[in-house]
Amino acid sequence: MILPMDTVRSFLFENLDIRGALVLLGPVWREMQAGRGYAPAVRNLLGEMAAVTALVASNLKSPGRLTFHLQGHGPVRLLVMDCDEQLRMRGSARAPEDAAPASAAALLGDGKMTLTLQVGAAPQPYQSLVPLEGGSVADFFGHYLTQSEQSPSRLWLHADGAHACGLLLQKLPEADSRDPDGWNRVQHLASTLRPGELALPAETLLAQLFPDETLRLFDPRHVAYHCPRDEGKVLGMLAALGREEVERMLSEHGGIAIHDDICNHDYRFGREVLEQLFTPPSKTLH
Repeated sequence: MILPMDTVRSFLFENLDIRGALVLLGPVWREMQAGRGYAPAVRNLLGEMAAVTALVASNLKSPGRLTFHLQGHGPVRLLVMDCDEQLRMRGSARAPEDAAPASAAALLGDGKMTLTLQVGAAPQPYQSLVPLEGGSVADFFGHYLTQSEQSPSRLWLHADGAHACGLLLQKLPEADSRDPDGWNRVQHLASTLRPGELALPAETLLAQLFPDETLRLFDPRHVAYHCPRDEGKVLGMLAALGREEVERMLSEHGGIAIHDDICNHDYRFGREVLEQLFTPPSKTLH
């Protein structure tokens, strides 16, 4: 059976005023990590961040881009993940290839995570600090979403070499009046999940976890890996350095090599780049 991959599916407990969402990334996740050589612990951390980023971005109501930027003094020195309202995403991590297995908190050390949301043509992006409370990515975002959305939230995440997936549950304002035990019950049932089960099809997983609940499952939204080459952007960066600096780089190295970490693209330029970027120096008449 071919499983539906690279999707986010929202659902609602009809009688409980509790909502949720499932994300299952397959080819998108494998493309994101291809050729990177991540240690398994770093790969899995990045995969969990990919899953939670897709879940959060699926709630964007207008054109925009959501970016998570983690910087720490642990083995993972830098991690970037971003996604737009169309669920086109990209991401990367910077860490030693021999990083030892450890919790997310240990991998990041005393790290800091910033959320940046650029909406449309707004002159300034919205920024927020995501506290790294707890030992896992699920803990970090469970606390963050509870505070930022004023809705108790729980997350279950799993990533390996093949899949990055997750389950989000959120308690809505009328939940206690609809069923005083509902929120505790669905959390307890979700906590029986075994990690690999998150890669099951949504219909199968929800029926297995919540057999006695009435659920409405919405149509899937598709996620794509989007990291095209952008030579124009790189040339613009070189132009901003100025002709003198570009000439110095060419003289010292015989060429210019630039690696795009987040998309894993390499750009190389020779002396012909001077003619592309700059007007030839004017000749002085004597």
